[in-house]
Amino acid sequence: MTEERKYQEMLQRIRGFRLLDDDFMTKCFEDNIEATELVLSIVLNKPDIKVIKVQTQYSMKNIKGRSLRLDIYATDSENKKYNIEIQRADKGAGAKRARYNISLIDSNILPIGFEVENLAETYVIFITENDVIGKNKPIYHIDRYIRETEEYFDDGSHIIYVNASYKDDTELGKLMHDFAAIEPEDMNFKVLANATGYYKKDKEGIQAMCKAMEDMITDDRKETALRLLKQGVLTNEQIAEGVGLDVKVVNALAEENILQTV
Repeated sequence: MTEERKYQEMLQRIRGFRLLDDDFMTKCFEDNIEATELVLSIVLNKPDIKVIKVQTQYSMKNIKGRSLRLDIYATDSENKKYNIEIQRADKGAGAKRARYNISLIDSNILPIGFEVENLAETYVIFITENDVIGKNKPIYHIDRYIRETEEYFDDGSHIIYVNASYKDDTELGKLMHDFAAIEPEDMNFKVLANATGYYKKDKEGIQAMCKAMEDMITDDRKETALRLLKQGVLTNEQIAEGVGLDVKVVNALAEENILQTV
């Protein structure tokens, strides 16, 4: 395949992207405090929320070295932490995935020497293409409660599922319409229309999106290569040929893997 054909195919993919496509969404929200504030203010019904930091494709590790890449990780002016995840497949938004995200965030945000009582309030928000809870509601709030007294147990952790298939004239319905829209001109919120329009129609934005897609493909290939290296069945040359990487890259991954296991 020629480079020109590869570029045209990539352009075609970009034109069809929606904010429900996590790779595109995370690029649109990269350093985009205004867009993140919009989503959180509507989902949480907190119009005065002030986001001070946004990171996309943010990696966290547990004590055993297993990593998790968060679509969006944000902090507000009250030091509350927010993880926003886009999930088109129902399987990726299960209850235990939400539990794991919260546990990993908790283990990463408490500085050494600080009391557990100082844990920041955390929110894990799944925006799902389908109604994964299955109760035909636009939004689901999951919090802990005391069964015997039916009282709220405030441990500072919250899980929210937003059903993107539920669209109406509310602010949340309009937001989900925008997440499913292909054309920026069809969107209700200007900040989202501007972000998607930049990466779909602006020359520099398109170039940045193409570069991001190429990097994502390379990262996926590296992850596949690393899994194959850990299996120890194939040679580095065979892995490189199979996943489409330069053998020098695979050799570097192999050396890094050896250092991590020593």
